[in-house]
Amino acid sequence: MSDFIAEQDRVLLERHGLASYEALWALTLEAVDEPNTERGGWSSVYRLDLGEQAFYLKRQSNHLTRNVLRPFGEPTFAREFRNIQRFKRLGIPSLEAAFFAKRRINTERQAVLVTRALDGWSDLQGLLESWPRLPGVERGEIVTACGKLMRNLHAAGQLHGCFYPKHVFLQRSSGGYAARLIDLEKTRPLLLGERDRLKDLDPFLRRTCAWSDDEVRHFLTAYLPIGTDIERWRLRLDARRRSKEFAVGAC
Repeated sequence: MSDFIAEQDRVLLERHGLASYEALWALTLEAVDEPNTERGGWSSVYRLDLGEQAFYLKRQSNHLTRNVLRPFGEPTFAREFRNIQRFKRLGIPSLEAAFFAKRRINTERQAVLVTRALDGWSDLQGLLESWPRLPGVERGEIVTACGKLMRNLHAAGQLHGCFYPKHVFLQRSSGGYAARLIDLEKTRPLLLGERDRLKDLDPFLRRTCAWSDDEVRHFLTAYLPIGTDIERWRLRLDARRRSKEFAVGAC
């Protein structure tokens, strides 16, 4: 895979001398959180402000994911970048990549991924914390936007795999709310029909416990095709919930 630079960001990165892997790898910044060391290597995230445009710079070394096609592993950012580009081709609103490249340096397998910051957008998790104080019309717009986002995702044949409120970002305009997804590392094709769809639906609805029964129904109405038996889906969700142990973070 050759180095990727988004055309809309190329001039800006070049102006700041950051249009290469080497420059981005050497850049000194303060990480926004503690490095992720779960996979034996490390992975860190930094905020990068370049004038009026902000980005998130992600760097990792020997932080690998493995599957049947890649038994020896690859940087997790390589998988995330492919998914970002796939979502773009499929018309699923998500974060945007500005730069991606990977290198093998001696025994290290390194990768750099730069994404555009979603400044001006709010994550659903934060909105849920103030849910009772939001106007009813605004709550309805948010619920509708979330339902349409998941409908768009599944209609394109994709499973997010981690469809949680903290990964849904929303922005209000005169026409209501727009929604988009982040954290695409676990995304895969939706292969098992309703069973796969429930894998996104169930954890999402367990974590939106601030929503009333009417709001859950509103969400399902926005998500499901017109004429679908909503009660059947609610029964399937209830059955799945009863069959699983109480999940961490559920209500």
